[in-house]
Amino acid sequence: MNRSEWKFVFRGLFAAALCAATLGAAPVAQAAELAGAAGGSTNRWVATWSSAPIEPGPTNTVDALFGNDHSLSFENQTVRNIAHTSVGGKRIRVRLSNAFGHEPLRIGAASVALRRALATIYPASSRRLTFSGQPSIVVPAGAVAVSDALDFDVPAAGDLAVSVYLPVATEPATFHETTLQTSYVGGAGDFVSAPDLPGATPTFSTFYLTVVEVLPSESIGTLVAFGDSRVLGAGSTPDANRTWPDFLSARLNPNPRRPRMAVINQGIGCGRLLFDFCGPGGAARFDRDVLTVTGATHVIVDLGLNDITIPSILPIFGHPEFASEMVSAADIITGLHQLTLRAHAKGMKILGATISPLGSSGVPGVATPENEATRQAVNRWIRTGGAFDGVVDFDAAVRDPANPSRLLPAYDFDGLHLTDAGYEAMANAVNLSQLF
Repeated sequence: MNRSEWKFVFRGLFAAALCAATLGAAPVAQAAELAGAAGGSTNRWVATWSSAPIEPGPTNTVDALFGNDHSLSFENQTVRNIAHTSVGGKRIRVRLSNAFGHEPLRIGAASVALRRALATIYPASSRRLTFSGQPSIVVPAGAVAVSDALDFDVPAAGDLAVSVYLPVATEPATFHETTLQTSYVGGAGDFVSAPDLPGATPTFSTFYLTVVEVLPSESIGTLVAFGDSRVLGAGSTPDANRTWPDFLSARLNPNPRRPRMAVINQGIGCGRLLFDFCGPGGAARFDRDVLTVTGATHVIVDLGLNDITIPSILPIFGHPEFASEMVSAADIITGLHQLTLRAHAKGMKILGATISPLGSSGVPGVATPENEATRQAVNRWIRTGGAFDGVVDFDAAVRDPANPSRLLPAYDFDGLHLTDAGYEAMANAVNLSQLF
């Protein structure tokens, strides 16, 4: 298999399977409101959408290996990120991240609106965002900026457009490489409030926007779906919201006027638990992407498959250095157990997802007896070890009863990832009684 073929296989299998300048003082009334929201009001802020940030450019392990660079830099451009909400609310705020920046990031303007179609918005819904009372902000390297809260009728299971104007040249952007939702990069100019985005170029990446938060009508929590490309929904229909976190949110919130729990997607394609690869490893990003998420009360961890397979695949394709990252079942179990300790220390419920079958994969190095034995050992511990507050048996939900090491054919997208029906089966495997 040549270099270009390998890049196609890798991206298809593990990434996505897809064809103010000066800070002002916050108004006193707003500060009082935020203090009240944190201090025991009948409802509280929760994250309704998320996109886990990764490091851009050649510092990303995959890009360094294969000479890719999927990141972008911007100058005098507007990015329109599309966010599909889980639950709604009457107030909104957003987080913009410069987590992997090495220089300050200037946000010239930002807005939120209801998305109409593609890159267009409903103009009457568009509202400018402010940051500590200012229309723009400079985000220090490695930091985040939280917008001021504003009144906004956020729909449940609806699409928002969060537009960000970047007036001066940026370094490669803190971004999320591949989602199942199309966002848009505009041409030159500030178009954060424009009904359409001139020069809009579609992208499956999101830039700088990492969290959308709402103040819902009920006192609820947020469930974080934390894992790899199967959490992202690789193989599901793009722009159709058919990932297992989407299906789970629909189960939890059948009545949008009475939300029960927000669900956010913190998956990273080809993500591992113990090592970095397409982004930070799960152990390294757990605090940022789970523990400090606004309103987070529950997490489902779906990690381990790539820890098993990547070190056995890459040496076959000319990268023997990855053989040193081969892990045992005990290594993965220890890593998962550490996550449970960290979640419990924050008072969160943590559910463990079993690793789904890998025997359907035709990629050399994946479906080996050794890898299957490791998968089975980890799954036994997840089911019986008692470290998790509950178990989500994805393995049992999607395997072929006639050949349990393989995916059920109706659920099999590419040997590792799932079809829409497969992701719905995964969501249905979550016992809702374990969440309440």
